[in-house]
Amino acid sequence: MPGVALSVAQRSGVARCSATGGFTLMEVMIVVVIVGILMSVALPAYQGSLQKGRRSDAMSALLDASNRQQQFMLDQGRYTTDMQELGYAASPMISDEGHYSVSAAACTGGVIANCFQLTATPVSGSPQASDTRCTTFILDSFGTRSATGTTAAECW
Repeated sequence: MPGVALSVAQRSGVARCSATGGFTLMEVMIVVVIVGILMSVALPAYQGSLQKGRRSDAMSALLDASNRQQQFMLDQGRYTTDMQELGYAASPMISDEGHYSVSAAACTGGVIANCFQLTATPVSGSPQASDTRCTTFILDSFGTRSATGTTAAECW
């Protein structure tokens, strides 16, 4: 076109990009908010799954202590409240993974010579201490399993 001044970029057919690449502050803030919302939903569910998995530590400790109590009864003719008599390092004993403390007592309405009740309670400061769904696990010499907590029926 005669009489119209064209720039070098226009004459060569190359358009110059005036916008810089990257994200605006608003876009970054939206992503941060979305990630925060997802984390607030996912993290408690993940922690709940971890707590549920660690409950097996209590169950295995109770079953092991129950087996040792039965063997002790065969050998000594009585049950015991002293976990050291069952071969553990301390009384109460600490579970293999260290999440629960297991103690023995006479069963409800009985004497220790005839029946026992084992109780697994979370160790203070362990991740299981904040588990409100299954607070304690109980196993007695009759094989009765019970638990305390907000969903005690689902614990075993």
